[in-house]
Amino acid sequence: MALTLHGYRYSVYTRIARMVLHSQATTYTYVEVNPFADPPDPGLARVTRLGLVPVLDHDGFVLCETGAITRYLCAIDPDAALRPAGAKAQARMDQVISVIDAYGYWPMVRQVFAHAVFRPLIGAEADQDVIADGLRAAGPVLAQLNDIAAEGRVLDPAAPTLADMHLAPMMAYFMAAPQAATALADHPALAGWWARAQHMPALLATDPGLATLTSQA
Repeated sequence: MALTLHGYRYSVYTRIARMVLHSQATTYTYVEVNPFADPPDPGLARVTRLGLVPVLDHDGFVLCETGAITRYLCAIDPDAALRPAGAKAQARMDQVISVIDAYGYWPMVRQVFAHAVFRPLIGAEADQDVIADGLRAAGPVLAQLNDIAAEGRVLDPAAPTLADMHLAPMMAYFMAAPQAATALADHPALAGWWARAQHMPALLATDPGLATLTSQA
């Protein structure tokens, strides 16, 4: 089984796929591509028409979209327990993934993290209004995830599922912003999850190394 993952090291979605592969102890080849390149990265253009990462190539079967990739990896390795038992727990797992994709990624990563952390690292100007807008939009997302964490069906780093794999990279970037600690403090169940999730081996093993950006700026 030859697996190749095409990704961008600073992409949370690439990190999600890499976390699943790490949790499964799967051997794979990683190919770095740049979805922001102008002109477009030819390596990325060869594997997807959409110009987005990650992209998985399994013996010539090419798959994009992170949710499809992670579920496929679980399907081909059923011994890796990243899906909870029971219809309600599985529904909660899918809900976490949907909520963070639809409502969390943009404010938490593209607004708060990008302007409070990433842009300063590369010497670009941060927009405080964008950070404030991101924090406001992230509030209902954190509240919804807090309810799910408090319920206890999923979001347990001791027995991680795809919900943990999907949420942890988003939270890692969000919590890198100093302003995020105050926002999370209002959501104790989610804060408790993050206190444990930030030490997950798969998350630590896939650290994108943001500190290296400072020397490149």
